[in-house]
Amino acid sequence: MEAASPAGPRAPQLYAPGGAGALGSLLRGLTGQLFTWHILKTVALGQMLSLCICGTAITSQYLAEKYKVTTPMLQSFINYCLLFLFYTVMLTFQSGSDNLLSILKRKWWKYVLLGLADVEANYLIVRAYQYTTLTSVQLLDCFGIPVLMALSWFILYARYRVIHFVAVAVCLLGVGTMVGADILAGREDNSGSDVLIGDILVLLGASLYAVSNVCEEYIVKKLSRQEFLGMVGLFGTIISGIQLLIVEYKDIASIQWDWKIALLFVAFALCMFCLYSFMPLVIKVTSATSVNLGILTADLYSLFFGLFLFGYKFSGLYILSFSVIMVGFILYCSAPTRTAEPAESSVPPVSGIGIDNLGLKLEENLQETHSAAL
Repeated sequence: MEAASPAGPRAPQLYAPGGAGALGSLLRGLTGQLFTWHILKTVALGQMLSLCICGTAITSQYLAEKYKVTTPMLQSFINYCLLFLFYTVMLTFQSGSDNLLSILKRKWWKYVLLGLADVEANYLIVRAYQYTTLTSVQLLDCFGIPVLMALSWFILYARYRVIHFVAVAVCLLGVGTMVGADILAGREDNSGSDVLIGDILVLLGASLYAVSNVCEEYIVKKLSRQEFLGMVGLFGTIISGIQLLIVEYKDIASIQWDWKIALLFVAFALCMFCLYSFMPLVIKVTSATSVNLGILTADLYSLFFGLFLFGYKFSGLYILSFSVIMVGFILYCSAPTRTAEPAESSVPPVSGIGIDNLGLKLEENLQETHSAAL
């Protein structure tokens, strides 16, 4: 009995600190995994892109509400012209296979399709606001993320883990929270003229964005950032310029130009140019899917600025939505995706000696074998 009594009080001292230590080690390990320098840098770069998108949204809304100017194609055309003047001209001074003429000779038609996808994605999303509601655009625009993941799976051979799908679900939950905050704050007052057409335009635009982003990731990681931006600048300028003359010439002619309107156009173009210039850098160190998850916060930044510029009503759900999206984004970045090697063909390679020489070679071998047997 005397030996048992000391053992009683010592038991908690043996196990309690061990349990607390294990829990502390687990928390430190989890914190160290979620808040590494790479993840923090990725989050900061993603939010920088979100601020660029926020700048384009604020300037566009200011033009539309205060000056009644709705010319999305003209605004995109100015951005493509800046890309052309900076990056396409840069390609003309490159040497060897990186030269502009060399690239055009080998794969001009591929960049025509890429430029078309990029231009129409920008145009369809903006045009959809005339037909459907803000809520529909915000929700259906997220359709591009699963499309992007599917394209990355088949084209870039990206392989995802369970945590990536959980992270995407968390980010989409944050978007749903933001939409609920919009409804409660009374921002859902535009019913649109034809909701079905608007929803279809959003889905098409989101899908084209996914195509453009997958191509961007491939070109940036396999080739170069300058080639992507230079080719998009070249063909984006041509395609948007033609479309501009077809669909917006009346709207442009009716603009009452002054220095304020011109300044808003310049601000939009600079924000878009920065977005296009920095996004390949972020995609190169992460992935197109990661970037698209990070820029989901762009709408929230626009809402925060709208509190002061357009008199939006504040809701605590906006803060909750931002937090949920950031948690999902950090979860996604905490585990790198795996790249699978493309499946090799099971057909053996044909020798360079040709079919006829191969037959002669087999015949010689058979004769040698027959002679050796005799």
